[in-house]
Amino acid sequence: MEHPDPDTIKHREVAFRDPLPGQQQALDAIMALTDIDGIVDVTLAGPSRNAIRVSYDLRQIDLSTIEALLFELGFHLENNLLTKIKRALYYYTEGIELENISARRDQGQSTRDIFMQCYVCQRHGCRDARPEHWRRYL
Repeated sequence: MEHPDPDTIKHREVAFRDPLPGQQQALDAIMALTDIDGIVDVTLAGPSRNAIRVSYDLRQIDLSTIEALLFELGFHLENNLLTKIKRALYYYTEGIELENISARRDQGQSTRDIFMQCYVCQRHGCRDARPEHWRRYL
């Protein structure tokens, strides 16, 4: 794995709905997320023990993937209005950051491709004005 970049390490809190008696969603989620690539740390958050704090490397995994995995495993995530707004904001900003990371990584190649395309489209003296059949004839 590459050296961790402090800008790509994200710390988020994932809350669960009121658990049924005998359910320990937060503890079960910690066990489920512990060995996943890209997740740096998972701990209990808050005094209610009904939320977890997840630290993860954005270059490998994002919050939407983590929450989708938890939902797929049967966890009941908090879904009130404030949580929905936070979730949408995190998804949006992480998507933009991921696009910026990939653009930064591939910028040299894409810049070269853009200049090559512009050069091909320009009219300049490096082209043979003769028709194709005349070029093959001589």
